[in-house]
Amino acid sequence: MSAETTDAPRAVIVVSSHVARGSVGNRAAVFALECLGFPVWAVPTVILPWHPGHGRATRIVPPAEQFTALMADLERAPWLGEVGAVLSGYLGDASQADAVAGLVRAVKTRNPASLYICDPVLGDSDGLYVPEPTAIALRDRLIPLADIATPNRYELEWLTGLELPDLKSTIAAALHAGPPTMLVTSAQSMMAGGTGNLLLDSSHALLAEHRVIARPPNGLGDLTAAIYLARIMSGQPPAKALQTTTAAVYEILARTAKRGGDELQLETDAQSLSHPMAMVQLRHLLHPGRNKLA
Repeated sequence: MSAETTDAPRAVIVVSSHVARGSVGNRAAVFALECLGFPVWAVPTVILPWHPGHGRATRIVPPAEQFTALMADLERAPWLGEVGAVLSGYLGDASQADAVAGLVRAVKTRNPASLYICDPVLGDSDGLYVPEPTAIALRDRLIPLADIATPNRYELEWLTGLELPDLKSTIAAALHAGPPTMLVTSAQSMMAGGTGNLLLDSSHALLAEHRVIARPPNGLGDLTAAIYLARIMSGQPPAKALQTTTAAVYEILARTAKRGGDELQLETDAQSLSHPMAMVQLRHLLHPGRNKLA
């Protein structure tokens, strides 16, 4: 699905990591958003030759003063009225959180209808892979500003300080985590051998499921946040946005895995971003805050 012609601001500022090789962080999000018709302003929080999961890699983190100055430039950019959303992902340093928050506030002042989607890239089942001060800064300064947050289940556990052994506890944690909309990736599935994306807002409790693919490449969370944002900005209702986002990411993942790729092969499967054919199971769950199905 491509962006429709509209007078509403359509540019997205993406603030995340940049790798020379691979499809993670900004490389995944920018590609997806641009393929779906959204102009992107891309801000790197750290520059790496490849994802650290592939082996030791040099980290170039912009000096805090320079990063803050660059973000301040964007706050007063004459084109700020073009911006309809901010998407933040991996932070290279705890000090970057304040600069991101300032930019979000500036965009919302200029365009009150704009969205801020926070992908809190903190860790996975092995624990945090960012320093704890960075995780704390993200939790305390960015999550409270977010209209939409897209943690994985393990990140949601860290953000809330709760153990989430089942879907019921994950739903309750997501509903009370703060942001009006929570899209939890790697959520528990109701199908055998499956995994799910869980969407919670004031009126919806939705679970999109597909089968687990072993040893997936990195970048799935970055891609999910970007595609879901594009779907919402294009006017899709939450249920359809969740289903088509999950289908696109799963299709790209499955095709990459079939080829034996160690990185998501977005350039080969770009059509899957807009017209995914993969089937995913969408369930309407009982919303804890309502007495009927969402």
